[in-house]
Amino acid sequence: MQLNLNWKKTMLLAVALVAMGAGVATAANKYGKPQSIIHVVTLYYKDGTTAEQKKAVLDGVEKMAAEIPGVKNVWLRSFKVQGAFYEKQEDGSLKARPYTDAFVMEFENEAAFKAYDDHPAHRAWEKVYVPVRGRSATSDITN
Repeated sequence: MQLNLNWKKTMLLAVALVAMGAGVATAANKYGKPQSIIHVVTLYYKDGTTAEQKKAVLDGVEKMAAEIPGVKNVWLRSFKVQGAFYEKQEDGSLKARPYTDAFVMEFENEAAFKAYDDHPAHRAWEKVYVPVRGRSATSDITN
């Protein structure tokens, strides 16, 4: 009887472990492929740009998101930015200017993304952004 009881406990434990493992494996592979458009901007600011000016740029992104129809989400805090622009110097050498900041805007669809470009809120924000932008690179991504 003792052997039969240990065998049952072992089988129950094995079944429980398999079930838990299957649940973890299934959960780890779930992801979505949304049809929205992600607008990713990486940049470095001109030398001498103040913290207040940088804040005004990001505050402006958030203000645009509130005013432009079809903006779903924004990401404003950079914690890792890769890449650089290489500026040609007067002596012909190249100077690396690493990108230091980034922000992202998510648009519901292509129509919302296209409308953003000429929207008055975008044009107003550019008056704050362009004077302090050293260089930027943009990637627009969808599924």
